[in-house]
Amino acid sequence: MFDLSLEVLRVVEDSAIASARTMGMGDAKTADHAAVESMRQCLDTIAIDGTIVIGEGERDEAPMLFIGEKVGASKDQPGALSVDIAVDPLEGTNLCATGAGGAITVLAASERGGLLHAPDCYMEKIVVGPAAKGAVDLEAPVKHNLKAIARRLQRGVDDLVVVVLDRPRHQQLMADIREAGARIRLIGDGDLSAGIAAAVSGTGVHAVMGSGGAPEGVLTAAALRCLNGEIQGRLVVKDDAQKERMQAMGIRDTAKIYTTGELAPGRSIVFAACGVTDGNLLKGVRFFGDGTRTQSIVMTHTPARVRFIDTVHLENKPDVKVRFR
Repeated sequence: MFDLSLEVLRVVEDSAIASARTMGMGDAKTADHAAVESMRQCLDTIAIDGTIVIGEGERDEAPMLFIGEKVGASKDQPGALSVDIAVDPLEGTNLCATGAGGAITVLAASERGGLLHAPDCYMEKIVVGPAAKGAVDLEAPVKHNLKAIARRLQRGVDDLVVVVLDRPRHQQLMADIREAGARIRLIGDGDLSAGIAAAVSGTGVHAVMGSGGAPEGVLTAAALRCLNGEIQGRLVVKDDAQKERMQAMGIRDTAKIYTTGELAPGRSIVFAACGVTDGNLLKGVRFFGDGTRTQSIVMTHTPARVRFIDTVHLENKPDVKVRFR
């Protein structure tokens, strides 16, 4: 029986291995290219009629996995399974290039129309886990949201850890969080993986705040639909030209605050991520004499299922051995 979640797993695993081979070489573009090329080749082996709705950019800027690109072994074939696909072939290209932790490969899939076609711009975001779902408001003061999260978690504000991208634009946000009494975990890249961590118990992350990429916001929403978490997001309009582009994509109200269900409304969402370098949620790729080891998370909304998968990809040789640890 065809299981899309296992096929999607294969895509992010292959992409993670390809990019991990460039880890620490100091070349973010080469790392990203390796991930993109591997992901595209693997997608074209799956029996789907897929359309990239969130990818590496517009066609002229991205030769592979551009927005609108058709992928899949059954693309444009009558009766084939039609799928919208959102990808971040390598979230944390700089993390991979420098060998820092937290780089992952990501793919989300849904039925047609199941993922918002988000423009390549910034998005204000707040992300929380299931316990704080419904307690936060993107327009509320930072202190108000932190108190609401703390009440739901039955702990003090000073026990909370909030992940924030280390950017100059977040100076006031960081000051507000510290004034409220919470602690901050600054990250250089990777607010998508941080958003997933906020919705998983035991990661030590209780919320994500600040602005990051809108495409990553949609991918986060797809994951949170499966994890019962919450994201609220509002697009950041840089100028009139960007506003016109958003409206051309069908976004009439550029000031709208999107909910999790509006960013990822699909009924049949599949989400997968594979660690490239060690992070809070996933271990990175390990190379050893007899093969390669990966750690991934694969989630489906219907049925509600979350799998943490440890895979050993064996070398094709007669004396290969599998190690328990």
